[in-house]
Amino acid sequence: MALLAAPSAFAFDARMVGTRPAILYDTPSATGAKRYVAPPGMPLQVMLAYGDWVKVRDMNGDVAWTQARNLVVRRNVLVRTPGAKVHAEPSDGSAVLMTADKGVLLELVDPNAPAWARVRHRDGIAGYIKVADIWGL
Repeated sequence: MALLAAPSAFAFDARMVGTRPAILYDTPSATGAKRYVAPPGMPLQVMLAYGDWVKVRDMNGDVAWTQARNLVVRRNVLVRTPGAKVHAEPSDGSAVLMTADKGVLLELVDPNAPAWARVRHRDGIAGYIKVADIWGL
């Protein structure tokens, strides 16, 4: 008899809310109860697609539904560690360009580094932040 092991981690598709706010519902229907409004640029994890709707999770772990057309591929991340530092290079020893509070939105420029992600703040500051300090990858 063979045993099947369940995967220990699930890969979710990272997306962000487009240029207009997205209404998030408790069911995949516009007649469902409105849970909250996600602002433009907010990163979300797509857990499941159901027709024109997607089930998403936010940084706090809240799960809701929105129309797939509300999301775009370009990605942002949220700082999840208070006082996270954005460095000039992907190294703790490099110059600190800015310190970000929890919840600060950053554009993800290059997500390919395993420990550091290249990001840009809306004020134009670009640098590297530890992957452990952000949410939305």
